Amino acid sequence: MSEKKRFAGKTALVTGAAGNIGLAVARRLAKEGSHVVLLDLDQGKLDTAATSLAEHGVKVKTVVCDVTNYTSVEEAIDYAEKTVGPIDLLFNNAGYQGAFAPIHEYPVEDFQRVVDIDLVGAFHVLRAVSRRMVARRSGSIVNTASMAGLQGPPNMGAYGSSKFGVVGLTQVASKDLAPHNIRVNGIAPALMGPGFMWDRQTELQAATNTQYFSTDPETVKKEMVAGVPMRRLGDIEEIPGTVAFLLSEDSSYITGVTLPISGGIL
Repeated sequence: MSEKKRFAGKTALVTGAAGNIGLAVARRLAKEGSHVVLLDLDQGKLDTAATSLAEHGVKVKTVVCDVTNYTSVEEAIDYAEKTVGPIDLLFNNAGYQGAFAPIHEYPVEDFQRVVDIDLVGAFHVLRAVSRRMVARRSGSIVNTASMAGLQGPPNMGAYGSSKFGVVGLTQVASKDLAPHNIRVNGIAPALMGPGFMWDRQTELQAATNTQYFSTDPETVKKEMVAGVPMRRLGDIEEIPGTVAFLLSEDSSYITGVTLPISGGIL
């Protein structure tokens, strides 16, 4: 059976592209024929990511961009479209998990930082890309939310709030952009691991010393996995297929949906 090339000749923009999820999705899109523009804050990590995509024979460009700065976003997208081509696909994925603390102890400065990156940054990229898509009356967008944006986990006031905002932004944008033949969907990953982010999350939840979790990180891991109907962590490589589906014409009558990737957590 020949390999799918659903995105041949298209151009995809991926934010948070130097991270595990961003790079995994960029790899899937390149494998399916899309040219890829990688956005993140660290040029060294972007260069490493771009090198790993070279085998797929598509154009790959990197752009250092701070999504909290709208001017930086506009300049990055201008560069992307001039050097690679009009953006057909957007994986709007830049994010920061932030601190873990009960709301009455949550660091004020960190709350602002999380919201600025995860929600305001997502809006900046969505606005800048979609206004170009509107002019072409074509495009498909996937925003990265989280199960934290569907359930409201303890000790994650900033991250949970920002991801609830991304779910809402996805729904609003899907209605605003539907008349222009642009679809907007989201994904809501749950517990992904093993790896640094999984270890960080369990260590910081344990350190909050609240009623919801043990103070021992290893026990916290067991408690969290016990809450997953499939009784295991998700693998990062279980995300790209869902994103590719939502970006592709295989989901041509789906918009405004945030799809859990959660092992059954609802």
